[in-house]
Amino acid sequence: MTESSEWLIYRGAGEPHDGMSRLPPPPPWRDFSGRDADGDGSQDRRLGAHRHLAELHRPGAEELEMINAALYLRRPLLVTGSPGAGKSTLAHSVAYELGLGEVLRWSIVSRTALQDGLYHYDAIARLQDVQIAAQGGYGTAAGSPGAATAIGSYIRLGPLGTALLPSDTPRVLLIDELDKSDIDLPNDLLNVLEEGEFEIPELQRIADRLPDGEAEVLTADGTKVRVRDGRVRCRAFPFVVLTSNGERDFPAPLMRRCIHLELGRPDHNRLATFVRAHLGDEAARAGDDLIARFLERSRSELLAADQLLNAIHLTDAAAPPSRERLADLLIQRLDRSR
Repeated sequence: MTESSEWLIYRGAGEPHDGMSRLPPPPPWRDFSGRDADGDGSQDRRLGAHRHLAELHRPGAEELEMINAALYLRRPLLVTGSPGAGKSTLAHSVAYELGLGEVLRWSIVSRTALQDGLYHYDAIARLQDVQIAAQGGYGTAAGSPGAATAIGSYIRLGPLGTALLPSDTPRVLLIDELDKSDIDLPNDLLNVLEEGEFEIPELQRIADRLPDGEAEVLTADGTKVRVRDGRVRCRAFPFVVLTSNGERDFPAPLMRRCIHLELGRPDHNRLATFVRAHLGDEAARAGDDLIARFLERSRSELLAADQLLNAIHLTDAAAPPSRERLADLLIQRLDRSR
């Protein structure tokens, strides 16, 4: 790499310029241009646009056994490990190899409740529409917002609710970073994960006024499905992957219902395969020294594999003045005090 500032787009000069025209294409895992009506492109971003170059890599024996145990037993798979260890990618890998469609993702934050994952009923929007319809003289006429059959237009299933819809093949549901949740959510999940069903009281109350007791609701995928008698029951239990960075312990009842997989620290070969899948073989060879340096540092520091991807992509594409210095800036320990 040469000592040069040519790679800089923003220069802090205080004058407008056309630097954005020189901005190269984004890293494959941050490229959102491939989104279309048939999918969101998340599999390519998670598995890597060059994943065919990494096809010789196979998960470890324990990883394979635990994944298959969850498939056979129809139990959720709880995957723990450090940030960037590939926990979320595992769900996309299973969905891709087994042809189970797009992964349903439920990202957990501290305010997340079970209801968020099951469904949302927008009562306020319906009330507003009813008031507007009443002003127009439609009231509760057929097809108006106040009609019983219109209720489904205001209900949208969440990722968990969509995964539990009856189907012949299971969906893949990723419940990401469960350890970020409120203390009650792991316990709240128990009954739904055990029984594979849930109720929508808003539909149950008016089921006798709906044609055949059915209402058409929206799914997390954006498609419409019919729900009968206000109850969603799976036929094929979804392949559920719960991920955790290990920031908290989970209650014994949840652990008893899950297959637990601990992802250890990746070795050089696994990291190189990870880089090849996202950036190609040439970038993996050029970044071999950064992979080795990353592994050395990770023995005593908490690092994430996506930091390594950032460093290899930028130092290879941008030719910054100091490759090692920029790599160290991008790969900062995650467990340092702020």
